[in-house]
Amino acid sequence: MNDQLSKRHIVRVSQVMAQSYAMIDGLATIQEAIDLFKQDLASVLLVNKRHDDDEYGLLLLSDIAKQVVAKDRAPERVNVYEVMSKPVIAVDPDMDVRYCARLFERFGLSIAPVIKLQQVVGVVSYNEIVFGGLLGGGQQIK
Repeated sequence: MNDQLSKRHIVRVSQVMAQSYAMIDGLATIQEAIDLFKQDLASVLLVNKRHDDDEYGLLLLSDIAKQVVAKDRAPERVNVYEVMSKPVIAVDPDMDVRYCARLFERFGLSIAPVIKLQQVVGVVSYNEIVFGGLLGGGQQIK
C-alpha cells in the first residue's frame, strides 16, 4: 500500500494556479472595481493589504450583485471595503490539489488567493483544480 502512495504523482497548487490576477485598494469604489473587472476580464479582485498587519480581501462579482445591485446602492458611492470578504482563506502553493479541493468544499469556497511568504503569487479556483489536477498539472485552462 505504501508503494502505491509513493508512486502517485502529486499535483501541487503552484502547478495549476492562475498567475494573472487583479488587485484593488479597499478604498476604491465599486464602480472602479467593476471597471477593473471588465478591463482585466477578471473573475475576482484581490484587495491589497493596507499595512503589514492587515490581511488580504477578496471581491467577487456575486458580492457586488448581492450587496450593491440587489440593494439598489449606487456603485460610485460604495467602497470596496464595504462589500469585500476579509480575511480570506488562502492556499499554500505547495498544497496538494486534492487537499485544496477538500478545503474548498469544507469552507464553501470557489476561489482563493495563493500566498507564499505573505505575498500573493496567484489564485486558484475549481477550474484550475479540476482541469490542472486531472490533466496532471501544468496545463491551465484560460
